[in-house]
Amino acid sequence: MEVTVMMNTAVGWHVELEFTEDDQHTRAAALVRLPDGSEVRAHGRASRHHTDSNQPRVGEEIAGARALNELAMQLLTKAHGEIDDASGRTSQPIHV
Repeated sequence: MEVTVMMNTAVGWHVELEFTEDDQHTRAAALVRLPDGSEVRAHGRASRHHTDSNQPRVGEEIAGARALNELAMQLLTKAHGEIDDASGRTSQPIHV
């Protein structure tokens, strides 16, 4: 009887978010470094309405979420491209 032992391997991704802000706008830059050495970058923006109070953290959350959402879409596209290259067929990304 042959027994196959599966080992779990921990893989880590390093994601960085940087913000630039002024009184009305917040910009976020997101970067993920993948284990193969490649990088994926994305950007997000938020604007404060002139009647809203100045809450930089809220602008960061919105701009950061938009940058991470764009990063997620790019990663899905990258993964499906790799599936297509390996399989010789066209896969359909599911956007969530």
